[in-house]
Amino acid sequence: MAKWHGFGRCKTRLAKEIGKRNSAKIQSVMTNHTISVAKSLQETNLIDISLAISGLGEKNCKRWSKELGIEKFNLQGRGCLGEKMKRQIIINKKFCIQKKIKNIIFIGTDLPDLCHLDLLNTLKELRQNDLILGPSNDGGYWVIGLSAKIISKHLHLPFIKIRWSKENVLQNTIDNLASTKLRYKFLNTKIDIDTLLDIEKRM
Repeated sequence: MAKWHGFGRCKTRLAKEIGKRNSAKIQSVMTNHTISVAKSLQETNLIDISLAISGLGEKNCKRWSKELGIEKFNLQGRGCLGEKMKRQIIINKKFCIQKKIKNIIFIGTDLPDLCHLDLLNTLKELRQNDLILGPSNDGGYWVIGLSAKIISKHLHLPFIKIRWSKENVLQNTIDNLASTKLRYKFLNTKIDIDTLLDIEKRM
């Protein structure tokens, strides 16, 4: 899930503290880093990358995706984050069936310390769990891994009754699973970069 790093069009809270140009540069660096990590696993045929883009039209999305070295891309579309993620699953279902891909992992692009081991660990834990969540410092999550069981039978559960961009996103997601026998696992907590304080916490 990536947002175009246009001047004044990304990291608005951070932009208020360090300026629009600097915040755009930081977003660009983090996006490129995330793509680099994902591509390191794609090169070993462990994953296939699908870039979900917001902030650009289809023509410019295609150009940007090509610049990043990513063949498959889609527009995120309208709605809240949950609606956008659910839409990506529906769009990519045919591709997943053709490639015999069972699991889908969503990664944000606000993580300068993301590494390939984080994704390998997510893949590993999905072998024995239905849902994998990487908690973030703001009450949300930096990664969500969905098993074939979730995707085929319980796709609505991770994305309903959630106040997106609030501090209870992770807890709301877990609450949705309370009445089920679905298994979930937490990964390590990471810091999403949204403010200057988030950057300082990593120093």
